[in-house]
Amino acid sequence: MFTVAVIGCGRIARNAHFPALTKLDGVRIKYACDLVREKAEAIKKDFEGIENVITDYRVALADPEVDAVWVLTPNYVHYTVTMDALRAGKHVFCEKPITVSYALSCEMAKEAEKQGKMLNIGVCNRYHKSVEIIHDKIANGDFGKIYHVHISFRSFRSIPGLGGAFTTKEQSGGGVLIDWGVHFLDLALYALGGAKLRNVTCDAYSEMAKDMKSYRYKDMWAEDTADIENGTNDVDDFVTGYVRTDKASISFTGAWAQNIDIGEMYIDFLGDKGGARLKYGGHFTEWSAETLEGVTEDYEIPNMYLCEDRAFIESVKTGVKDKNNIENILESAKLLDTLYRSSDEKREISFE
Repeated sequence: MFTVAVIGCGRIARNAHFPALTKLDGVRIKYACDLVREKAEAIKKDFEGIENVITDYRVALADPEVDAVWVLTPNYVHYTVTMDALRAGKHVFCEKPITVSYALSCEMAKEAEKQGKMLNIGVCNRYHKSVEIIHDKIANGDFGKIYHVHISFRSFRSIPGLGGAFTTKEQSGGGVLIDWGVHFLDLALYALGGAKLRNVTCDAYSEMAKDMKSYRYKDMWAEDTADIENGTNDVDDFVTGYVRTDKASISFTGAWAQNIDIGEMYIDFLGDKGGARLKYGGHFTEWSAETLEGVTEDYEIPNMYLCEDRAFIESVKTGVKDKNNIENILESAKLLDTLYRSSDEKREISFE
């Protein structure tokens, strides 16, 4: 039996990881932990097999029966809880982003190596069926030379939890770039076969809710965390940038909120023999330079959270690091950090 503790019982826990963990054979969920006991109690009520509710995660870390912990807390807590768990001898699955800075992310990687423990990061799209297929097609040369990737993650006036943790940089590390952009950019680096950075440039804006009280919206997810009257909004709601890697160039535009009521969530892979547009979270259409026709394959898309949780447990058991191991995610963390620095310093930043 593989015994786990889940620390943090918010949205990602309820919508992704508890549904996954409760479906996996041989997994014992001994603890559900949250500072707000009612959240953990609600999780225990809604999902079978959860044994205990706690508010202090150190109780789980002190339990020798616990093999691994899932760190599903707000971004700024990732570092502290993960480091404590590793030092307590636990394997760790930590949700994205790794933490609020690249320097701290590197410290987490070093600690995992020092303790001889697995530390995986929840960049779930690496286990999305469509991404896996595109990754393999690129590796096999199906598109020829991939010379450019274009990314769009744009939405209409949908800043999450305005005034709360999502829009407070000290707690989140950033806005739309670190929240949505991490998925898209990590997906691109992974699909390209582990691309390494050469130089980057970025502009980040916070324009749509400078006056939070006058901000109008059609939708606000995480609205229960909002604090429009007294909270903070010091993060980006729009970003655009350009990245050069050793494999291809990448351009991107992202918006939590824009004054265009059109959602655009896609990634284009442009090759000299073909190309593909991946609808984020869905299927992709592939075009061939020979036939000039677009083809959309029909295939089942398994639950990526179930896949990544299962893979993490298998990694712990075998001792073999998988594609979501922190060592394979650090380039993405460095990219996010450098994009924000480029925007702050109003200049291109090179790694050569």
